[in-house]
Amino acid sequence: MKQVRIYTTPICPYCARAKALLAKKGAAIEEIDVLMDVGARRQMEEKSGGARSVPQIFIGDTYVGGCDELQVLERDGKLDALLS
Repeated sequence: MKQVRIYTTPICPYCARAKALLAKKGAAIEEIDVLMDVGARRQMEEKSGGARSVPQIFIGDTYVGGCDELQVLERDGKLDALLS
């Protein structure tokens, strides 16, 4: 299973929702809290093409986007293939 990197903040309900779905899938999650870490937030923005909202999700080398995009992948039956 591919490594998942998710940029989050502790007060974000969308982050919690995305992490719950990924945990249900058994994904190995690397969580990066950007709330007070300016360097991590800058890294997130650079890797995502300027996105400033959280969560920002990467599966392996693939940029997924946020929680909504993750949910669409699950709904369309594409998330399992992307994770494997």
